Amino acid sequence: MSKSPPSVSAAHQPLAERLRPHTLGEVIGQQHLLGEGMALRIAFESGQPHSCILWGPPGTGKTTIARLMADAFDAQFITISAVLGGVKDIREAVEQAQLVQGTALESASGAPGRRTIVFVDEVHRFNKSQQDAFLPHVESGLFTFIGATTENPSFEVNSALLSRAAVYVLQPLTPADLAQIVAKAQHIGAVPAIEQAALDRLVAYADGDARRLLNTLETLAVAAGREKLGQVTDLWLLKVLGERMRRYDKGGEQFYDTISALHKSVRGSDPDASLYWLLRMLDGGADPRYMARRLIRMATEDIGLADPRALRMALDAAEVYERLGSPEGELALAECVVYLAVAPKSNAVYKAYNEAKALIKQEGTRPVPMHLRNAPTQLMKDLDYGRDYRYAHDEEGGFAAGETYLPDGMAAPGFYRPVERGLEIRIAAKLRELRERNERNERN
Repeated sequence: MSKSPPSVSAAHQPLAERLRPHTLGEVIGQQHLLGEGMALRIAFESGQPHSCILWGPPGTGKTTIARLMADAFDAQFITISAVLGGVKDIREAVEQAQLVQGTALESASGAPGRRTIVFVDEVHRFNKSQQDAFLPHVESGLFTFIGATTENPSFEVNSALLSRAAVYVLQPLTPADLAQIVAKAQHIGAVPAIEQAALDRLVAYADGDARRLLNTLETLAVAAGREKLGQVTDLWLLKVLGERMRRYDKGGEQFYDTISALHKSVRGSDPDASLYWLLRMLDGGADPRYMARRLIRMATEDIGLADPRALRMALDAAEVYERLGSPEGELALAECVVYLAVAPKSNAVYKAYNEAKALIKQEGTRPVPMHLRNAPTQLMKDLDYGRDYRYAHDEEGGFAAGETYLPDGMAAPGFYRPVERGLEIRIAAKLRELRERNERNERN
């Protein structure tokens, strides 16, 4: 647990600390929360602090916003790290808040004293009982609770605490935001000039994380000073930072070429190539959550009902990564991509979806046949809504042979054409059997 940090000479402060905003107007990014009329801006302007949870990736300003809130309300600011702290730190924070409150009550004026804000970094690291320790003090108003987390609060923060705190979702900083931070660092003379190609690479490497960007800029500044370099070039940047740099331009052509190679390797049933391209992307800095989403897409587009377990495998891999993070969770993604590669392939549902979508766009709105309409009122029944509908469960084999379910006058479009692979072999056989029963019913 810590209170305000001791005074440190500006020259010896980390760059991230030297550039930390002191007013809302200096904050770069998060304008969906801090812009005029936005939720957090309104909270700052209300004059009344409230407990909240700041949820977002690393380096997006969670600690900065908490400190600015303390400044805005002239509050005592107590920091607890859930990684290093425990119940003892919570108890000490409560005692400090009570001390400030008691001092105010004893003052001659009787005026309310300073508020206290308790900021818990990485709050998801606290277990349920540790999180519960805050509840009575948040309820009593002894202090305002602010938690910061990189994990989904729905899963990692207990419901009692969650119900007492507003949740604000912070977004990764945009490339324009990060470029603005570089400009601020240059303005105070912390880093030399940087050519555009090198700047683009730095911004891609930072991947929305201001802290990562600033730490890298500090490393560059030291190296550039040692070599008396007037400008940071892309070539020099790669030489100095080497493996730390992105292996491809995130968001650029090489990024999409690589994800294309991965998708086509899975579709082509090559587990080695699939694993290679997955690891190339992860090693190059691709967000594993993005990779998990791509695997889910592959499971639905290229495997489909040939092996419905593939989709469950992809969803499970995404959930495992959310639980474990890197690097442990990446093994689940690797397991998934190998399974997808060796699974039987079918794009039958994907093609059926696209054909149905195109037909609906092309045609007008066809009315629902009377026998398929719902009839919750007597008037609807009198108008023949639902009349002559055959309840399939009451028919032989649970199938109403000869019944029609498409709009009147519409020929069977045959959108779904299962392939002779995997489970779709059995699905195709079942559909053939049902069609034969329909045809026999028509002949009779």
